Amino acid sequence: MKHLYGVTTAMVTPFDENGRVELDKVENLTEFLISKGVHCLYPLGTTGEMLRLSVHERKAVAESVVKKASNRVTVFIHVGAMNQDDTIELAKHAYEIGADGIGVVTPAFFGANDKELEEYFVTVASSVPEDFSIYLYNIPQCAANDLKTEVAQKIVERCKNVIGIKYSYPDFLRVNEYLNINKGDFSVVPGADRLFLPALAMGCEGVVSGVSCAYPEPFVATYNAFKENNVEKARKMQKIATEYCETLKNGSNMSYFKEALKIRGVDVGHMRAPQIDFTAEEIDLLRLALEDLEKQSAELF
Repeated sequence: MKHLYGVTTAMVTPFDENGRVELDKVENLTEFLISKGVHCLYPLGTTGEMLRLSVHERKAVAESVVKKASNRVTVFIHVGAMNQDDTIELAKHAYEIGADGIGVVTPAFFGANDKELEEYFVTVASSVPEDFSIYLYNIPQCAANDLKTEVAQKIVERCKNVIGIKYSYPDFLRVNEYLNINKGDFSVVPGADRLFLPALAMGCEGVVSGVSCAYPEPFVATYNAFKENNVEKARKMQKIATEYCETLKNGSNMSYFKEALKIRGVDVGHMRAPQIDFTAEEIDLLRLALEDLEKQSAELF
């Protein structure tokens, strides 16, 4: 079964000024990221504003990414939704269109106890073939539910297709616990872009990075240097990647990613309400900061 690895880019979702999904821009972004050397694509997650899209819209975006990628990179579709039926519908759809796997976030907003979380993931995993890769997705600071290590272990024991977890909280003690699930045969990818290199050193397979949607180069360079056992270079690349993370506010507002991409010549449209686009003044400040960073790192990529 396919794994997430290396630089897995969490993709933004382009909208026009009226909030409609722009599939041509989804395809353009897909091509841009592949051209920059990312290893996997992860549309329709938090960076992709997933809970603001309808099931129909999410299916259309998933189809566009899978078709445009055309097996050149690994594609996992995030399918977690606000209700179980929608999640299962999206999971089945991802399998039917030829995605390599799916990510499934914990139920959100409403509290769920450990048994409820276990049964939720087992039910979703059972809705698709057991050779179709599934990553659990734990982002407790947004979802309000935390997937404990022992619960993830129980899910893995019941579901052969649950092979890993995306963990988007910067807790390395928990990362280490996750790495020991299934006697160590369990894929862990952090969602904290700034911890990419130390996560690799711990044994994680890669990162799921929103910042790499706008600036994939330093992340790809960090991974390549690590795989070449060039630790000094990897540290330098991670430092640059971290500077981009800080400039783009670590994805606290997806407008940073969208405006950065537009500054780079990749039009990914607008935010969907209730979020609003940056003002002209905010865009000018961002452009100046990014131009300074690009000058510092131009000779390194």
